[in-house]
Amino acid sequence: MRVIFAGTPDFAVPCLAALLKSSAQVVAVYSQPDRPAGRGRKLQASPVKQLALESGLPVRQPQSLRDEQAQQELRELDADLMVVVAYGLILPAAVLEAPKHGCWNVHASVLPRWRGAAPIQRALIAGDTETGVCLMQMERGLDTGPVLLESRCSIGEQDNSQDLHDRLSALGAQLLSEGLENLLSGIQMTAQVQPEEGVTYAHKLARNEAQLDWSATASELDRLIRGLYGWPVAEAEIGGERVKIHAAEVVAGSGAAGEILKAQRGQLVIACGSDALSLQRLQRPGGKPMSVNDFLNARQDLRQ
Repeated sequence: MRVIFAGTPDFAVPCLAALLKSSAQVVAVYSQPDRPAGRGRKLQASPVKQLALESGLPVRQPQSLRDEQAQQELRELDADLMVVVAYGLILPAAVLEAPKHGCWNVHASVLPRWRGAAPIQRALIAGDTETGVCLMQMERGLDTGPVLLESRCSIGEQDNSQDLHDRLSALGAQLLSEGLENLLSGIQMTAQVQPEEGVTYAHKLARNEAQLDWSATASELDRLIRGLYGWPVAEAEIGGERVKIHAAEVVAGSGAAGEILKAQRGQLVIACGSDALSLQRLQRPGGKPMSVNDFLNARQDLRQ
């Protein structure tokens, strides 16, 4: 079984690792071109590329797969299957049809809910209590293909996007392993066409979503903070200073939206449209994330 793997970020790494442990032969790894990262803005290889190089696999990084030469090079790999996990490039029809068994995609939601770029974050922000991973047979539409396998998991009340990312990444690798084992064993998987009812789109996150509006309910803001954890990170003005908020907790309390209800003994409680938020981990401009106690030590003027 000759397999092409296409992926870029951390989320895709466990799936590539699962392929490497299988009896399939990974003939090439596709990943997005190296990007500037860090303070020095030096070019940095993606997590998938790093694992591929460590494993001695050939890596290809085309700017696009719409180019005829890139498509011809892919066809020449004579692959039986292409596995795509958070690759980040659109696969044209010529690529989707090149491998014998087509292209599989590991997607971090229970389709058709949360098709698109940010399913993990959107599930959290929306207040979903359950999500999962689908192994999908890719077609030309955006995450519209029939589902071969799915696995579900609950979303905890304190889960943030990183927690859910790690859980679903591992779950995706397990699901891919199961699908690959079925294919190698000749076990036919029934592809379930996605229902038209329940389709939602997980639009890409934008920086302007990070600004908290204290007139919203504490529960809504808590979900936003957990969903935007990592990037772009929720932020608000506190005591005349724009502060990033990495973690908070819904508590009882009432007052004018944005009013500081308590700022003492390691507690910073702010009134919302309904209930209040007790901020737990904050980041001042140019600084590193810190506990609320350290923040209040630095901002003695806020203490009540």
